[in-house]
Amino acid sequence: MKQKAATIVLLPLICGALNAQVKTGADLLFEKYFHLIEGKSVGLVTNHSGLLSNGKHLADALFEDKRVKLGALFGPEHGIRGDAPDGRSITHGADAKTGVTVYSLYGSVNKPTEEMLTGIDVLIYDIQDVGVRFYTYTSTLSYTMEAAAEGKIPYIVLDRPNPIRGLWVEGFVREDSLRSFVGLHPVPIAYGMTVGELATMFNDEGWLKDGVRASLTVIEMDGWRRTMWYDQTGVRWVKPSPNMPTLKTAVVYPGTCLIEGTNLSEGRGTDRPFEYLGAPFVDGKKWADALNAQGLSGVRFEPVEFTPQSIPNVTSRPKHEGKPCGGIFVRVTDRDTYEPVKVGVYILTTAKKLFADSLRWRERSIDRLSGTPTLRMSIDAGVTPERIVSMWEGEVGRFKKIRQKYLLY
Repeated sequence: MKQKAATIVLLPLICGALNAQVKTGADLLFEKYFHLIEGKSVGLVTNHSGLLSNGKHLADALFEDKRVKLGALFGPEHGIRGDAPDGRSITHGADAKTGVTVYSLYGSVNKPTEEMLTGIDVLIYDIQDVGVRFYTYTSTLSYTMEAAAEGKIPYIVLDRPNPIRGLWVEGFVREDSLRSFVGLHPVPIAYGMTVGELATMFNDEGWLKDGVRASLTVIEMDGWRRTMWYDQTGVRWVKPSPNMPTLKTAVVYPGTCLIEGTNLSEGRGTDRPFEYLGAPFVDGKKWADALNAQGLSGVRFEPVEFTPQSIPNVTSRPKHEGKPCGGIFVRVTDRDTYEPVKVGVYILTTAKKLFADSLRWRERSIDRLSGTPTLRMSIDAGVTPERIVSMWEGEVGRFKKIRQKYLLY
C-alpha cells in the first residue's frame, strides 16, 4: 500500500528582476518559516554549498540557534564541508566545527538507516545542484526522502537555483535497467528543474521505493526566474563539488561528462575540468578542426595540450596522470544557443571516427551516464550524430509533460 503524505510548497511573495538578489530557501527558512522546525531536533542533509546570504553555513547557523537542536548531519559525495575528492568513499564521524555527528551517505551507505534517524524530528535538505541527472546530489535527495517517508519524519527542501537555467531539457531518459547512483530516476540528462521541483516529482510520481511518499515541504525561492543563469541571481557562486569550479564548467558538463565513459581525459587534474578533453593519442588540431566544421551553435573548439595531475582535495589519480595530452578546449561562445548534450554526442562521434584505433569505451560507465546503451552502440555502428540526437526527442517530449506538473516558478 502506498503511504499518502501531502506535498506542501511554501510560496514567497515573488518580486525582483534579473540580476536582483534571489533569496534561497535557506534564507527564507530563517526569515519566514522557522516555526516549521522550532523546538525540534533537526537532521540536516547538506554540504559546503549550504550557505546563507550572509556567508554562514546553515549547519553552523542551526547549531548556534537555541530554538532548535542540530541532531545530526548527513553528507553527500565530497562530504559535509566539500573537501573529499571525486569518487572517494567517506566514513562517518563528527563535524570538525560543530562536533555534531556526521553520517556519510557516499560509500557503504547511501540511505540513512533507522538508527541514524533516531531522535530526529525533521529532515532538511540544502545542497546546490547543477541540473544534471548524473550529478549524485539528487540521488542523495531521493534516498533521504525515502528514509524520511519510511520513518514518518517530515522532510523540508530548501530550494536553490538551477545554475544552467530551469528551461533546458536534453538527452536520453534513463532506462530502468540502468538504474544506479548516477541515475536513480527516469529523467533526461539535463532536466530543467530545481531540487524542490525534482523532490515533488520524485514524491508524487511514486518513484520512491515501494511508492512511499514523504511528508514533503518545499520552501521556494524568492525572485528566481527559469530564464536565469546562476550569475544573474545575485547569489554567490560556491563550487558545488571540487571539479565544478565555475559556472562555465556547469554549462558544458551535461555533455562533456560523457567523456568519463571513455579512456579520454575529461580534464580532471587540470584547471579546466570538463572544458579540456583529450589523451596522449589525440591530435588536438585535427579534432578541433573536425568539430568546428560541423557548425555547432554557440561553441568553438580550440586545440590544447595539458598534463593531468593529482590535486589535493580535488582530484586523485586522474586519467593519464603525468602524461602530456593532446586535446580540445570547449569554448562556449553563446550559452543561450549552446546545446551541451548534443555537443557531447558530436564530440564522441568525431573522436570515434578520428581515433578509432585508440579510443575505448568504459561500457558500464558510458551506459550509466547516458542512461542507455543506445548512445554507445549507435556510435560504434557509425550512426550520424544528427540521427543519435533525434532519438531522444520523443522521450524528452513525454518527460516534459510529466515535468510540467511540478514546475514551481
